[in-house]
Amino acid sequence: MERLPKYIRSSQGKLWLTEDERDNLKISYRIKNVLFEETSPYQHVMVLDSYDFGPMLVLDGVVQTTSMDGYIYNEMISHVPLSFHPHPRNVLIIGGGDCGAAKEAAKYEEVERIDLVEIDEAVVRASKRYMPEVSGNLSDPRVHYHFVDGVQFVKQVQSKYDVIIVDSSDPVGPAQQLFETGFYQSLYNALNEDGLMACQSQSPIFHAEIMRQTYERVGTFFLHRKLYTAVVPTYPGGLWSFTLGSKRPLPAPERIRFHKNTRYANEDVLRQCFSLPVFIQELLEGKEAVSAKP
Repeated sequence: MERLPKYIRSSQGKLWLTEDERDNLKISYRIKNVLFEETSPYQHVMVLDSYDFGPMLVLDGVVQTTSMDGYIYNEMISHVPLSFHPHPRNVLIIGGGDCGAAKEAAKYEEVERIDLVEIDEAVVRASKRYMPEVSGNLSDPRVHYHFVDGVQFVKQVQSKYDVIIVDSSDPVGPAQQLFETGFYQSLYNALNEDGLMACQSQSPIFHAEIMRQTYERVGTFFLHRKLYTAVVPTYPGGLWSFTLGSKRPLPAPERIRFHKNTRYANEDVLRQCFSLPVFIQELLEGKEAVSAKP
């Protein structure tokens, strides 16, 4: 790599990736080397081999997932909706170019088809080659790749999917539309009558307004919704939120039966992830002012 992007610097012969989180926080990772770099039509895509987190996927200078802890996020965004649905046969994943969510969905024998809609082919190509811990170098024939705009893709679908997983990056750039109200209506229309969806809804600490906004917008169309959390060390603040929306009443978490080959998710975790701290409950109820700006 002849010229370093602005978010990678060299200091005393060592490479550092510095990620800007809003205006007041910077997170730096020491980097061994650059495994992949490409400027696609949509963004700057890199896979960096870091010392503590292993190979990590970086889009426009922001860490998306790492080989060390990516399984936590992917298991939680995938297995919660797939465990709640009684018969998940057709699954749509919007985003998720690292293939981690698709890898988890493929663990369900009853799933017949997984449509992975990722606008940027370079993300999938880089992840499959350089991040096998996350992607599993996925080659399951049930997975069908669509390198198109997820917003436009889902607009054309009616009552087709049992489960939709929205594995988006932060709400900037290509992912901005994946947080807008009209998109959630399209998700609702694309689901079967007993369908449900799950999406990542950002940090309750640093992105509280986005989390609450996502929860409210999902509730505009889905009568049944729940917010749940997991701890993902890579992400700012560690604590991360997800929002589940369902057309039908959700079973009680204690009824979950889960037996998959996982590293983070199990029955106890899936049952307890809906137990929210007081400050998150107050945020969702509108009782607490949001001080953190997105």
